[in-house]
Amino acid sequence: MLAARLVCLRALSCQTVRPAITQASPALRNSNIKVYRLWQPNQCYATRVRTGVRHGKLGQEVKEAAFEPSAETALKADRLGKFIVAGGAGVGLGALCYYGMGMSSEIGAIERAAIWPQYVKERIQSTYMYFAGSIGMTALSAVAVSRSPALMSLMTRGSWLAIGATFAAMIGAGMLVRSISYQDSPVAKHAAWMMHSGVMGAVVAPLAFLGGPLLIRAAWYTAGIVGGLSTVAMCAPSEKFLNMGGPLGIGLGFVLASSIGSMFLPPTAFGAGLYSVAVYGGLVLFGMFLLYDTQLVVKRAETLPYYGVTKYDPINACMGIYTDTLNIFIRVATMLAGRKVGKLCCSKVPKHNKKAHKVQANYAPYFFDNGARSTNGNMALLSLSEDTPVGTHVYTLNGTDPEGDPVTYDLTYEAGSRRYFSVDKNLGNVTLIEELDREKEDEIEVIVSISDGLSTVSEKVRILVMDANDESPEFINTPYIVEVPENTPSSSSIFKIEAIDKDTGSGGSITYFLQNIHGNKFTIDRHSGVLRIKTGVTLDYEKSRTHFVVVVAKDGGGKLRGDNKVFSATTTVTINVEDVQDTPPMFIGTPYYGYVYEDTLAGSEVLTVVALDGDRGKPNNIHYCILNGSEGSFEIGNTTGAISVIKSPNQLKKEVYELKVQASEVSQEGDISEHTFAMVTIRVVDLNNHPPTFYGENGPQNRFELTMYEHPPEGEILRGLKITVNDSDQGANAKFNLRLVGPGGIFRVVPQTVLNEAQVTIIVENSAAIDYEKFKVLTFKLLAIEVNTPEKFSSTADIVIRLLDTNDNVPKFSSDYYIARIPENSPGGSNVVAVTATDPDSGLWGEIKYSIYGTGADLFLIHPSTGIIYTQPWAVLDAEVNSKYNFYVKAEDTDGKYSLAEVFITVLDVNDHSPEFNENIQEKTMIIGSPVKIQAIDQDAEEPNNIVDYSIMQADPANVFDIDQSTGEIKLKSYIRSLDIIHNITKNKDCIWSLVVQAKDRGSPSFSTTAVLKIDITEETLHKGPMAAFLMQTKDNPMKALGVLAGVMGIMVLITIMISTAMFWRNKRSNKIMPVRRIIKKRQTPPSRTVRMEWLKFKRPSSAAEKFVIEDDVKSLHNENSNNNIQVPPVPPSAPLPPPPPALTPRSDAPGWRVPTVSGSLTPKHIIKPPKKKGLGSTHNALVSELKMRFEKRNAALGEHHI
Repeated sequence: MLAARLVCLRALSCQTVRPAITQASPALRNSNIKVYRLWQPNQCYATRVRTGVRHGKLGQEVKEAAFEPSAETALKADRLGKFIVAGGAGVGLGALCYYGMGMSSEIGAIERAAIWPQYVKERIQSTYMYFAGSIGMTALSAVAVSRSPALMSLMTRGSWLAIGATFAAMIGAGMLVRSISYQDSPVAKHAAWMMHSGVMGAVVAPLAFLGGPLLIRAAWYTAGIVGGLSTVAMCAPSEKFLNMGGPLGIGLGFVLASSIGSMFLPPTAFGAGLYSVAVYGGLVLFGMFLLYDTQLVVKRAETLPYYGVTKYDPINACMGIYTDTLNIFIRVATMLAGRKVGKLCCSKVPKHNKKAHKVQANYAPYFFDNGARSTNGNMALLSLSEDTPVGTHVYTLNGTDPEGDPVTYDLTYEAGSRRYFSVDKNLGNVTLIEELDREKEDEIEVIVSISDGLSTVSEKVRILVMDANDESPEFINTPYIVEVPENTPSSSSIFKIEAIDKDTGSGGSITYFLQNIHGNKFTIDRHSGVLRIKTGVTLDYEKSRTHFVVVVAKDGGGKLRGDNKVFSATTTVTINVEDVQDTPPMFIGTPYYGYVYEDTLAGSEVLTVVALDGDRGKPNNIHYCILNGSEGSFEIGNTTGAISVIKSPNQLKKEVYELKVQASEVSQEGDISEHTFAMVTIRVVDLNNHPPTFYGENGPQNRFELTMYEHPPEGEILRGLKITVNDSDQGANAKFNLRLVGPGGIFRVVPQTVLNEAQVTIIVENSAAIDYEKFKVLTFKLLAIEVNTPEKFSSTADIVIRLLDTNDNVPKFSSDYYIARIPENSPGGSNVVAVTATDPDSGLWGEIKYSIYGTGADLFLIHPSTGIIYTQPWAVLDAEVNSKYNFYVKAEDTDGKYSLAEVFITVLDVNDHSPEFNENIQEKTMIIGSPVKIQAIDQDAEEPNNIVDYSIMQADPANVFDIDQSTGEIKLKSYIRSLDIIHNITKNKDCIWSLVVQAKDRGSPSFSTTAVLKIDITEETLHKGPMAAFLMQTKDNPMKALGVLAGVMGIMVLITIMISTAMFWRNKRSNKIMPVRRIIKKRQTPPSRTVRMEWLKFKRPSSAAEKFVIEDDVKSLHNENSNNNIQVPPVPPSAPLPPPPPALTPRSDAPGWRVPTVSGSLTPKHIIKPPKKKGLGSTHNALVSELKMRFEKRNAALGEHHI
């Protein structure tokens, strides 16, 4: 609409406007508005004549002819537009006559108005009242703005910013009005509506320049056009013009484009043509829009449910016809004002263009116009897809200068416009820098300019944004709730789904389909979105009152970033089925029974029958009547259904009456339509004067007895009880209930409800509860009590059931296992433990017999009756042999039923063993400062019987030794530190003392054992290790020791000389001395260890030393692999020592050499003296080891590594 307003102002000349201003209000006459700026020719945009040879002479002539101002061409275009308007007016008058005179065979809205509900009429009336109010407020707003110079200056400003602000105000006000709910926020809705009307009045305010008389005449013409077209729309068939949505949209786009184009083009042949399309074509277009919107208002008023979720909004409904009316008014005013303006414009423009041609012909550079499909030129009619990536090179500006000067390029935009492109000023390469969106802006106006440094030529070009399939379909007017009568015929259309897709082409075309089409009763037209009932399918309110249909709207697909994309959307349509009268009534609670008692009064109500309309949505009233069977004794309420007796009971001739009752529906108009029948049985009964009575075989009886075995099968009938119950009354008085009172859940009585008389049956329900061990006698009360009588007469009978025992229990031990302990010295036949088992059964079935079995039961017996377990008479228990026994004990009744328990017996240890030494006389060698140890073993199995304490019973001399009570270690008193002190104590130079040692256990009673210990005391030598042992062995043969020492020293001197010589020569060659490596290479393993061991064995029969035998030490020197290869780095001695035994190689972490303490048997041994040859070899090895240790010590002192 804004474009139409600008086209109108563009068509006016300064000469026409100035008189209008002088005739206007004083505010306008005294204002400083520069009206001429709005209509001065835009000489920069496509108004110059381009020079140079381009596209041949014919192309140039055609273009100049198209853009050359021509009064004749403009008048022809104006005349053609008037012919179009006249033709449209003729068609409208013809349609008015055709439909207004009722010549059409189809029914129009004005004919359907006779059957409209009142709310439809009120909706249409309120819509046109708001329409009239909108027109009035728009006129007032326009007058108010026209009297304000500041507002008129703002509204007549032709900048892009002003145009954009106007568009934003119109669109924003319209969206605000439509978004506010008419029912929820009426105040805000009306405020937004008035604001929108005020904004539209400000938009049309510049028309005040045309003068009051012209605008009044235009208003009368507009009223006539709108009235006539509205009449045609009301008389035409319902949807005659509603199918023109697609063509109208296309025409709107064409007219809008023409309006915008006519804003910037002079009145040339092309510009005048666009102007005619915008004015005359727009008038015809918006007249057709008025037809469309008028019928749309009527359709919405008719179809929107009165109680639906979506409410009718009269303000939103009038917006369409309101905007159509404004557009028609603007174009009528423009046409009336253009009669004089056209002549003035056509006479002025050619002179101006000729003058411009002379000034600019020889200097201005120009663009090459290569057409719309070219990628270089002036960007005219360039089209870009909206999914073009940012940064893409989209075009190349290309032009030249007639003088051959270099040219530069530039792109500029109107104020407030977004910058979509950038250009390389020298190369002309145009790059996209902003993402395109056709749905927001489908055309981009860019001012392209070319300059040769002195002259600059600018052209405004339009770049078309082509659509890409980037939008999904959107449903409008959701949520969808449809009310459909259940008698709607199949294949009928019930609703129209509408979805829009902002894309164009195939991406904007929408097809509809339903999800789970086979599971519902509806179908949809894939193109129109009309929802229909499937062929052959009917709706039934009584079966399903609501249906939910999921509709999918899918577009036709299209390219998006090179891929073919298809988008879809879904919505749910709620279809509520409305009930109609198509189901007959039905009785509730059939069959019907009634009773008339002998004391009932005439006129009393017997019973009430109830019938309901089968159509529950809109039920009709029910009318009752008795057709037959009453015989004049009963009547029924026509509306209540209450049946009453009209005679006294003694006048009733029959005992049972069968009444046929009819229930009929009564419509709202009072007509009786469908009906149904029901039979009512009425029985005449007497008073309740007899209680229920129990009978046995011999007459009335109130105690019944029975003897039975326990645990009968469930469901078994107690046939020994023959019970009959009777009530002598009739009808309801003879109805009573039976139940057993006593322990619950054991028996049940059948039947539970009795009418008059019945045989009573008692059935077993819980067999496990009928247990002789729990109840020997079961006692119940059999209670009979009337049900529906006020007296509630009742009677009882005792039921006594005596139970007989069966063998239904298994003997059970008091524990699953038994634990017992018995001393090992218990004699045979001793009691161990008593086991106990019980059997609840009586008689022989409760007697238990015990037995044992298992691998551990050989030494034990059990008494078969008492369960006492005792040992065999010959059994001997020994805790040291076996201290644990376990076996099973069995308890069995006379019927073979049994259970098991496990017995665990522990044999307790008794102190029955004395501690024992290995030998009664032992000999030990003690080194002063080191203890010797004795050991005795007690064979008892448990503590404290096997714990041994040691003590010295007798010593000679006394008070010399101490003994550790627990370990048996014997050591000298602390003051004895040398042999000299010992020599002072005794004159025995052999230093052999005797002790009597006692080993005693801690049992009760306690046992002890004594042994004689002979201790040979020696003093620790200076040097420890194998050499010390050797000296100890040769202390009685000093000559042998001197010979060995002399040989060893000689060999050591010889080896020292050889090693010194070798080291001297080696030091001359290297600073590193590595004697250890060479010495290691010379070491050899002796071939025979046995011979070398024998070298250590010697004997002096006449001396006490011959008793020393080191056999045990030699054995201890062998390792686990029996190879005796144990390497020992010995501590370097201070002087050469005798050679150690070859096999005596202690571990590297062992302390210094010590004389080993010999423990064990001191039996004399025959020792074979080794040959001297072997001794020399041993001495040689000892010397080598001695030298090795010296070099290692030296290297360690110097910090060198040992290799």
